Amino acid sequence: MLNLLYNTVSFPGLGIEPFKVNNIAVSGDTLGFLKNIFGESWNGIAWYGVIIMFGIVLSAVYAIWRAHKEGITTDDILDVILVAVIVSVIGARLYYVIFYGGFDSFYDLVAVWNGGLAIYGAVIGGILSLLLMGKIKKINPLLLLDIGASSIILGQAIGRWGNFMNIEAFGYETDLPWRMGIGYNGVITEYVHPTFLYESLWNIIGFFIIWYIYNHKKYNGQIFLTYLAWYGLGRLFIEGLRTDSLWLIDGVIRVSQLVGAVCFVVCAAIIFFIKIKRRKRVSKEQTNGENN
Repeated sequence: MLNLLYNTVSFPGLGIEPFKVNNIAVSGDTLGFLKNIFGESWNGIAWYGVIIMFGIVLSAVYAIWRAHKEGITTDDILDVILVAVIVSVIGARLYYVIFYGGFDSFYDLVAVWNGGLAIYGAVIGGILSLLLMGKIKKINPLLLLDIGASSIILGQAIGRWGNFMNIEAFGYETDLPWRMGIGYNGVITEYVHPTFLYESLWNIIGFFIIWYIYNHKKYNGQIFLTYLAWYGLGRLFIEGLRTDSLWLIDGVIRVSQLVGAVCFVVCAAIIFFIKIKRRKRVSKEQTNGENN
């Protein structure tokens, strides 16, 4: 995460001239009493956190709406969401710490306000929490996974704009029409792939695809598999454009690319297998019906 409060961004190919981006929503001076907790170096409430929280809230509202349609009570789904959010944040932080490191003390380990959350860790934490809560609440875990998958992709689409406010998660230099110019101290220094935007748009498209499939789904778990396959495919290619990725094999493949590839291949294969199996069962039932 950048430490500079003000940076300059432009999209010259789209006719958008340089403008300042402030990554702080509310300055530390305005909330000076909180410096007793976070330290004098605390700059304030970052837009990153505000945007992530907005994404979580909107996802939760959507999940409640979906749950009602599935006959799940508000109390039950709120309990599920509360646990899922807490475990997902812990998972996102642990994943980041395990793969990226960069901490010297327990404070650094828990200081999520200083940056360092990984979406795959949040997804893993969310899956585990939904499976657990499904057992506790006696709700089909696959149904909860479908509800969670249909809502989390919306939160991800919004959350990526937190990266924009920090001027991070961008890609290699490019001269494409939609290139993003990044400037420090008012001077544009490079034009790069706005990979945060690529992923946000990919997730928005995925949200509407999943919306449609959900309204026509054939079995519990279908949406969850579709989400992992869709997100994994997008991450596989978009991650290849980023400059801040963790390499699994230098110059060959990144960690997130491998995870994305595995998610896509495995989930797409399962979806295809289930589809073939269901077709065979329907065909067999129709044959037996005609014979009778």
